[in-house]
Amino acid sequence: MKKGLIRLSIVIVFLFGIFGYLKFQYNRLVQLEQEVKEAWAQVENVYQRRNDLIPNLVATVKGYAKHEKEVFLKVTEARTKWQNAKTVREKEIVAGELESAISRLLLIVENYPELKANENFLALQDELAGTENRIAVERRRYNQAVREYNRIVKTFPTFLFARLFGFDIEKPYFKAVKGAEKPPEVKF
Repeated sequence: MKKGLIRLSIVIVFLFGIFGYLKFQYNRLVQLEQEVKEAWAQVENVYQRRNDLIPNLVATVKGYAKHEKEVFLKVTEARTKWQNAKTVREKEIVAGELESAISRLLLIVENYPELKANENFLALQDELAGTENRIAVERRRYNQAVREYNRIVKTFPTFLFARLFGFDIEKPYFKAVKGAEKPPEVKF
């Protein structure tokens, strides 16, 4: 009877150990997944800030450069595409298009010295530059959260639990869109 009680105690301790380990792994994966979601939400937050600034910037430039309609259309189209994008990858691609369109818009400004001296334009340009810096910082933070998630979820035996509990086996990193390494070409 005493041996049976010892065996039962050992089995119970062993089962509690396994349960504790499973609970720890599950909770850690939930925490890491939430950190990735939070980081991406912050990227979207600063993208939205940029999208809110763009109409003001375009309106200011339009007053000086009325004949640059193609660039204004590209900026507006890219902004609309971003608002309609659903996945992280779609938003990455459209964000690249938007960055390119904004670059073209800012290059047009070089031909209008009176616009470059306009206080409203200068304030908007500063806000946009600050927002672009925030975007870069938040993209980096997102990639750091993804790296930590991917590192943990791919280790043994965590990857077994990840599959068992339905977690992603790998989260996507933010990647620059193809061609982002080249400066935009502006034709007048």
